[in-house]
Amino acid sequence: MRKALICPTKYVQGEDELLNLGYFVQTYGKSALLIAHPDDVKRVKAQLDETEKNFNITFVESGFGGQCSRQEVARLQELAKEKNCDCTIGLGGGKAIDTAKCVAEGDNLIIVPTIAATDAPTSHSAVLYTPDGAFDDYAYFKQSPSVILIDTQVVANAPTRFLVSGMGDALSTYFEARANVQSFTKVNAGLPCGFREGKCPEAKGTNAAFVLAKACYESLMEDGVKAKMASDMNVVTPALENIIETNIFLSGLGFESGGLAAAHAIHDGLTILEGTHGYFHGEKVAFGTLCQLALENAPMEEIIEVLDFCDAIGLPMCLEDIGVSTVSDEELLEVAEKACIPEESIYAMPFPITVESVAASIKTADEIGKKYKAGLL
Repeated sequence: MRKALICPTKYVQGEDELLNLGYFVQTYGKSALLIAHPDDVKRVKAQLDETEKNFNITFVESGFGGQCSRQEVARLQELAKEKNCDCTIGLGGGKAIDTAKCVAEGDNLIIVPTIAATDAPTSHSAVLYTPDGAFDDYAYFKQSPSVILIDTQVVANAPTRFLVSGMGDALSTYFEARANVQSFTKVNAGLPCGFREGKCPEAKGTNAAFVLAKACYESLMEDGVKAKMASDMNVVTPALENIIETNIFLSGLGFESGGLAAAHAIHDGLTILEGTHGYFHGEKVAFGTLCQLALENAPMEEIIEVLDFCDAIGLPMCLEDIGVSTVSDEELLEVAEKACIPEESIYAMPFPITVESVAASIKTADEIGKKYKAGLL
């Protein structure tokens, strides 16, 4: 059996770690293309200026337009070439990080998340959009980022909703990896580089990836509530440090080398409902996790444990919590149809999937969540 695991070369997190960014740039040369939203640059400008001076390196401002499009990637690659940049930095949230991945194409890449809202920073994949924001394609590169550098104080200063959303994304990691183990499904770690180029070689998840996915869930249960309280006060505590690592590193390696399943596919389906558009990826994945548990007929004790966690930190537990106050059976079938398109991860579930069974699981999860919130479970 062919197995695969992919991970960054170096992962570093700590308070004031941004002051060491220049050191990592220096390992590649003297200059770095800095891809970041202007607001994110402004928030950490003092640290950037200090590390630039201390390590005698130069950040080349990119004028990042905010969208990870082929056109923006081409422009930034030309800028990097023109300015003789020795490496690429993606600083901020998902769009800047994905754009940096595409510009670097797997070489000399430093990722500096300023929020812990998703598990994307560690992965060797990116999502491309059209200039007006519509989905374009997925891209996969020959390796994960060279360095992940996280300043925990910067993350602590960000709005708590980002951290909670990251926990919602991480919440699915163990359950989706478990489904992949049971179904022997191929995982993203074995995918080729490029924009959907070539035939995808089969690669199953490793034992190590599943251990990381399980540790991800255990960390959420142990430290999630305490980390949220620390974030509310903008302070760094051991619990917050653990959850930052959980949201970004454990969940990142867990999803890419352990596999996705129904939770993320149902998230994708839910995006057709207009009410969900104001909610973060991880918030919708959290409800998708409850749907996956309903789909696989998980023990009620397990579902209640997940609901208790969602309730404690403020993650969605029913459709109303992601902006859908009313939904028809026909609309649920449309959601399920999108979740069940051939390329979706829902087929990693270890049993036959139908559109009807997926729609039923969403409806059931919604009812369970509503009953829980009403104190009837």
